[in-house]
This record gives sequence, C-alpha cells and structure tokens, in this order.
Amino acid sequence: MSTLTSLKLTNATKPTSMPVIQQKRNKLTTKIWEQIQLAEAQASGGTYASKRFKTITTADGDRKTVELEKRVRPWWFTNEEGKICVAVKYGSKAIHLGKDKTAVELGSKDELVNTLKVLKSAIELGELDQEIEKASVTIRARFKK
Repeated sequence: MSTLTSLKLTNATKPTSMPVIQQKRNKLTTKIWEQIQLAEAQASGGTYASKRFKTITTADGDRKTVELEKRVRPWWFTNEEGKICVAVKYGSKAIHLGKDKTAVELGSKDELVNTLKVLKSAIELGELDQEIEKASVTIRARFKK
C-alpha cells in the first residue's frame, strides 16, 4: 500500500458522452484535415481520396464490409482577380470567419496548406463555435421541411 500513497487518488467518473459542440468541432476538424491532405497531394503532383467503409449485403445474404473511396471536393477556388480563396464549409454551407466574410484570400497557392492548418487550430481552440452552431441550425432546419 505504500506505493499507492505516492499517487493522487480521486473519485472520478468517465463522462458518458462528449459535449455536442466538441462533436461538431471534431467533425469540422476531420474535414479540414482532409482538405490539408488534398492540398498537400496536389502540391506534390499527386491525388488524394479519403476512404470510408460500407457494409453491403451480397446476393447470398451475407454481409461484408468494403472499403470505398470518398471524393473530397476542395474548399479553395480562384476569385475574379485571380487570387486563391479558401472557404470553411460545415456541411454545404460556408461559415463566416469574420464580419460577413466567408473566405480567406491568399497571395499564392503555396500559402494554402499553412492557412488550412491555422484554420484547423482556430477550430480546435473553439474560435468558430458560434458560427459552427449557426451553420448546424441552418442545416437541421432544412431537414424538417
């Protein structure tokens, strides 16, 4: 028992679920990670396709899991002036990053990966929580129609 006395003991319980905003942050962080992978692949001249698993039932009635490629659409585009812009999307909606601003303008495509990493850290720190919640409410409202 002398070994246990050197430790700080407590009555802690594991939470049964993650807070909803944390789940939404994680969802958006995963999507932006895919964008980073896509940008890095395009910069090196390759391609990137995310993988997902789907369970299918064969004609015999057997169920098996297959791995499928999921298309990842880039969140960046070229505007009218020829500059690269990056929009952060939650679902199909671009979220506001500032006062009525939905995109980040870049000087060149070389800045793309670093900008996506900065956006990812902002999401992880909770700086876009209000905008994520607004986009989530908007998306949920469309399902009720």
